Amino acid sequence: MMSENVKASEIRRIYFYSDYLKETYGEKVYKLPINLPGTCPNRDGKISTGGCIYCAESGANYDALSNTLSVGEQLSINRTYIGEKYKAKKFIAYFQNFTGTYVPLAEFKSRLEQAVSDGVVEISVSTRPDCLTEEYLLAMREAEEKTGVRMSLELGLQTANDETLKKINRGHSVADFVRAADLCKIYSLPFCVHVILNLPWDTREDVVRTARLISKVGAEGVKMHSLNILKGTVLAEMYARGEIKAPEREEYVERALLFLKNIHSGIAVHRLIGRAPEEISVVENFNASWRSVYDEIVNEMERRDYIQGMDVCKEFCL
Repeated sequence: MMSENVKASEIRRIYFYSDYLKETYGEKVYKLPINLPGTCPNRDGKISTGGCIYCAESGANYDALSNTLSVGEQLSINRTYIGEKYKAKKFIAYFQNFTGTYVPLAEFKSRLEQAVSDGVVEISVSTRPDCLTEEYLLAMREAEEKTGVRMSLELGLQTANDETLKKINRGHSVADFVRAADLCKIYSLPFCVHVILNLPWDTREDVVRTARLISKVGAEGVKMHSLNILKGTVLAEMYARGEIKAPEREEYVERALLFLKNIHSGIAVHRLIGRAPEEISVVENFNASWRSVYDEIVNEMERRDYIQGMDVCKEFCL
């Protein structure tokens, strides 16, 4: 595979998000998380209650500030801290928690306006595929044209297996995800996709299908996660009853490598594995440091001479 004239250290085996940001903005860019009151349609009863079986009551705002602070206040605090710590000059305002587009349209537009501030070069909105309509995408498109601040989205898919989506109470289908991805392309808004690679009901074949689906729909980025078991969740109850086993590190690493081989080489990898606070976790990343798992994946890519996208079918190329 490797040319004799090319050293192994010179090969880009994984297209990391940090490289993508440097190519896009010319320097390092840092995310500023924004935590605001919210919910999801599978929490408030519109679709279901209780949320996804793995999701804690607080959503995904583990490291965020209080949601009683305004968008501007959170950006100011985080920008000062991160700017001083990393000498950062450019930032991404990240609407991280719950479903960013599951608010009234006027409120959504107001949030976008408030996020346009010093040093912010991009606004990223995390949402569900079934909560994305043309009205909200048009609002983002218009905001980008008006302010010059780039707009992007993060879509939660988790898996391309519809039966697994039902088991984890996602409340949306694979078809919903494809529809949302198509809308993003129509409005020229880049999007990143969240996936959990070791859901108990998924096989390695599902991992391949998920990677190739994401490649086919034209995603710009992907976030890979292991399944963490958090206190107070339905998943934790299932684990306590012996209905599911704790995720195994070796299996996650194998699935991560398989996923990377089948995700298009032009898709930026935002994350190889996620994190959760120890105090709210029953099982978190195999009770190992996230960095050790990250390093193992990176090292195995090199040891096995794998390159991101090497197994992607030509029909799925972007």
